[in-house]
Amino acid sequence: MGRLGDRFAALRERGEAALVCFVTAGDPDLESSEALVLSMAESGADVIEIGMPFSDPIAEGPTIQRASERALAGGVNLRAILEMVRGLRSKVEVPLVLMGYANPVHTMGYDAFSKSAAEAGVDGIIIADLPPEEGAPLYDKCNAAGVDCVLLAAPTTTPERMQLLVEKTRGFLYYVSLTGVTGARSELAGGIEDAVRSAQSLARVPVCVGFGIATPEQAREVGRYADGVVVGSAIIDRIEGAANREDAVDAVARFVAELKNALRR
Repeated sequence: MGRLGDRFAALRERGEAALVCFVTAGDPDLESSEALVLSMAESGADVIEIGMPFSDPIAEGPTIQRASERALAGGVNLRAILEMVRGLRSKVEVPLVLMGYANPVHTMGYDAFSKSAAEAGVDGIIIADLPPEEGAPLYDKCNAAGVDCVLLAAPTTTPERMQLLVEKTRGFLYYVSLTGVTGARSELAGGIEDAVRSAQSLARVPVCVGFGIATPEQAREVGRYADGVVVGSAIIDRIEGAANREDAVDAVARFVAELKNALRR
């Protein structure tokens, strides 16, 4: 069992939902991203997703799109992100998961990526536009290298498809709570609890809910039944609105602490 499995097992024993936090690597620069990851880990994040910026992030709303644009304008690439993770690995114990799109990984090459990710200390990957059928060549190599491949489900996922996803995902299943792009929402979509409980009944795999969770109150609500909650755009909003790196780190640390406190039962 890797870091993801260990973390979810420990949280399950405590009856506590995981807080999964997202930050775009290189927004506004890699040094800031490293400081933000360290701050989130210290403030209570259980898993940290590190976004791999891409020029056409089809699942992202305007907030994360802008973060990707800023990172790409600064020259960030996949190899630099892996080096950042390598440097972070000795400083943080929380699982680190890369999240992004297939093109940069395909360009690097599946053999090179899976090997480099494992050596850097990456615990998992989430590729938003690569379903398990098309992604098997990559996912098989990553799983063999000890890098968990996290799959996504959505409100449109059929029961048959959900069964396939819970059997093939590693680490956890990422349940996308709405049929739209990422972004903070004032209200959660309906029907999430039933869908999550249905997925949980099919296999013993943690189910984390993302897309749209923006407040501690929403996190607490989803944490009643989900194994974890994913918060991304609301964190990026605080980075984007900060005057400098120090303010961004402080604002994110306070927000992460508030979110985690809401999930402690």
